Amino acid sequence: MPIRMTGMVSGLDTDSIVKELVSAYSTKKEKYEKEQTKLGWKQEIWKSLNKEVNSFYKSVGNLRFDSGYNTKKTTSSDSTKATVSASGNATVGTQKLHVLSTAQSGYLTGAVIKTAANEKVTTSTKLSDLGVTADEITFNVGPANNSASGTTKQIKVGKDSTISDVVNQLKDAGLNANFDAGNRRFYLSSSDSGYATDFNITADSSDTNSTTLLNALGLGKTAKKIDGSDAVIVLNGVKYTSTTNNFSINGLSISVNGVTDKVDDLEKVDVDALDDSKAVSISTTTDTQGIYDKIKDFLTSYNNIINKMTKLYNADSAKNYEPLTDDEKSQMSDSEVEKWETKIKDSLLRRDSNLSTIMNAMTTSMTKAISINGKNYSLSSFGISTLGYMNSAENEQNAYHIDGDEDDENTSGNKDKLMAALSSDPDTVIDFMKQLSTNLYTAIDKQMQSNSLRSRYSIYNDKEMTSQYTSYTKTIAEWETKISDKEDYYYKKFSKMETALSKLNSQTSSLSGMFSS
Repeated sequence: MPIRMTGMVSGLDTDSIVKELVSAYSTKKEKYEKEQTKLGWKQEIWKSLNKEVNSFYKSVGNLRFDSGYNTKKTTSSDSTKATVSASGNATVGTQKLHVLSTAQSGYLTGAVIKTAANEKVTTSTKLSDLGVTADEITFNVGPANNSASGTTKQIKVGKDSTISDVVNQLKDAGLNANFDAGNRRFYLSSSDSGYATDFNITADSSDTNSTTLLNALGLGKTAKKIDGSDAVIVLNGVKYTSTTNNFSINGLSISVNGVTDKVDDLEKVDVDALDDSKAVSISTTTDTQGIYDKIKDFLTSYNNIINKMTKLYNADSAKNYEPLTDDEKSQMSDSEVEKWETKIKDSLLRRDSNLSTIMNAMTTSMTKAISINGKNYSLSSFGISTLGYMNSAENEQNAYHIDGDEDDENTSGNKDKLMAALSSDPDTVIDFMKQLSTNLYTAIDKQMQSNSLRSRYSIYNDKEMTSQYTSYTKTIAEWETKISDKEDYYYKKFSKMETALSKLNSQTSSLSGMFSS
């Protein structure tokens, strides 16, 4: 903005005069600025609400399927031997579990390594320091159980090789390998647990120095070896084998930790002769409380959103309130400004058509009758209903309450029909909730389809509002240009007037001087 020296000759407050002359233009600009401010606030309110609806939409989507409900729970009589969890497909009842073996990786702990001079052994120690004299010696790493999938790999080292070279070749052969310098031992294990992945370290029969090398490395007969093994269980008289300690059988996820029965031959074990007094009892029941809590959580989330929407839709009018200009704010306290703006923000979705549409879609889907095995059910069939317009708190007339819910002061004293239904016929309740969730999910999804005005997963016209906001920015800029042009026009007029007055004053002074002389 240029610096203007005005009113120097005339003594007029030119700035105030010009400001008044362009006030009509400024009022126009302020009008658009206020409209843009309200639109920006409205966008923020919609974004926040849209985020909540999207989160609820996703959670409702999960409730369309059996997996969305904690339908079964199971217990183990001895968690030191086995822990168990159940999915909705698990069979209700008590089952007997024998753990005959747990899965184990093959593990070898090498003997202590010593040098001829009894010096410290590190990964950089050469094999010659251990008494190895040949330039090249071989030994084998192969499967312990003649596994068809296993292959024998040959390790080649010599007197100039280091402990580190041996470790690296063992790793290349597929083992987990490490040398602990503090304990002067090799530690080897198979890459996976199970019988088929077990390994052996053996001398190369064609190399006379091979046995000597293994003894020097502590990997010979003095090494301690734990064989790899599979986990073997017997559930209800049927044997199962796994390379890990985890089993998935008919809806049960079983993790074994210890052996219940010691048997000599896992391959030939007589499962019918096992002593059931040693077995772990697995008890599976319908988790009625878990299902109840899931339904309650769903209704709580629904109520929170529908109550918020109702409050926004029924908000008081702010007809005579407009966003404040900087000058207006300067004349008010911060709390007064906040209160003023909150009044406007709270009213921005009052009687909004988009909000009405999504609310109606949600409330309608919750009241639809649902047929199960030829019988119609509604939420009220299970003691779930609204309180009605006369008994509801303000803006909560669409919220649902569960009869007998101890956390709900409105209905805690009523008979608990939902828990009774879950205890007597959980499948019907679950089927009903799955269909109800599907109806609600579909209703919300329909409102979030993309079109020329909105994006996918948006319940409001975000595209349209963004376009409007951009249009306001352009219009405001145009009015700013008009104001600037008008200001320049008037300032030039006043400048010419000042120049003329200055010349007139100068001429007057000259004439006055002539006559006085």
